[in-house]
Amino acid sequence: MNDGPSKVEASHILLTHAEGARPASERTKDEAKTAMEAIKAELDGGADFADLASEHSECPSGQSGGSLGEFARNMMVKEFEDAAFALGVGETSDIVETDFGFHLIQRTG
Repeated sequence: MNDGPSKVEASHILLTHAEGARPASERTKDEAKTAMEAIKAELDGGADFADLASEHSECPSGQSGGSLGEFARNMMVKEFEDAAFALGVGETSDIVETDFGFHLIQRTG
């Protein structure tokens, strides 16, 4: 049985909160989710993912438009991996919650 690709290439936007594993922000979990919902609305309105990642992401990858490059299964936390591998190339996820915070993931390859 084919479970899809063994590797994907993706970018993401990460917003952390004070309750997360590696907080880069003092915002509450609810504030982080609300902020991510606003970013998602900008994306849905046609904004560029890389521009939004550069502006908002609290991951070092934000400096490169959110690019994480290529990764295989079992390299990311389960929730992130499940969402990234479920996307088609060019698709963007709904908001994904992990121990690190809230993510938007765009599959780029």
